[in-house]
Amino acid sequence: MKTVALPSGEKVPAFGMGAWNIGDSKATRAEEIATLRLGLDLGAKLIDTAEMYGDGRSEELVGEAIAGRRDEAFLVSKVLPENASRKGTLEACERSLERLRTDRIDLYLLHWRGSVPFAETIEAFEALKKAGKIRHYGVSNLDLADMKEWWKLKDGAKCAANQLLYNLTRRGIEFDLLPWLRERKVPVMAYSPIEQARLLRDRKLGDFAKRHGRKPAQAALAWLLSRDGVIVIPKTGRRERLKENLGALERPLDAAQLAELDRIFPPPASPQPLDML
Repeated sequence: MKTVALPSGEKVPAFGMGAWNIGDSKATRAEEIATLRLGLDLGAKLIDTAEMYGDGRSEELVGEAIAGRRDEAFLVSKVLPENASRKGTLEACERSLERLRTDRIDLYLLHWRGSVPFAETIEAFEALKKAGKIRHYGVSNLDLADMKEWWKLKDGAKCAANQLLYNLTRRGIEFDLLPWLRERKVPVMAYSPIEQARLLRDRKLGDFAKRHGRKPAQAALAWLLSRDGVIVIPKTGRRERLKENLGALERPLDAAQLAELDRIFPPPASPQPLDML
């Protein structure tokens, strides 16, 4: 399994499992749990969730899936901006820990910017880290101006990741934000790497994938996996889809294929507003 180094030097899998919108249906619950457990078996040990997903149901499902296997998983969760005050962050983290059935979260993120000052959230993250409730902390959906503001604050440079919308059709971060993060060795966690399945229906990507003997999802994920310092977290709810997605690791794209994708899905030529879903 390819890995990406956090600023601390710890290496985490470059391929993880997103848990957005899982745990919402009793009909699919058993398959979703089996999928997460299979991911652990196959080395996709990073699992991304958040208190917002299903009002905590996603965290509860993840907790059930990793029961008895907690030490195999690298858990990522997020605090909502309206909960990101010092007191609110501490309380939100306790609720997430309870739902996840664990004593620690490996990476805890601010889900997006809200009205609470960054300094207050960082102070809470530091308190949680010192208490052993979280191991690393970072952010999600912060643009370059936000990151510069965060970075200047006390302990702001301890940011371990920025989780961002990034895929072949959402390349805006490559102009300025991604280079800035790379200079500081802050990984990007790419969410919605196949654009909520819309890329699977993209004719241009479909033609590319067919010519190169792979599935469209595999081509889109392999492109992200070719980027330095990028962790890809496709939503995972079915075992067969998980195995198909993991095929992206088995056949990396070569330089000619990457150049072809650049022609089909050009990188940005100027600064872009931050994309979010």
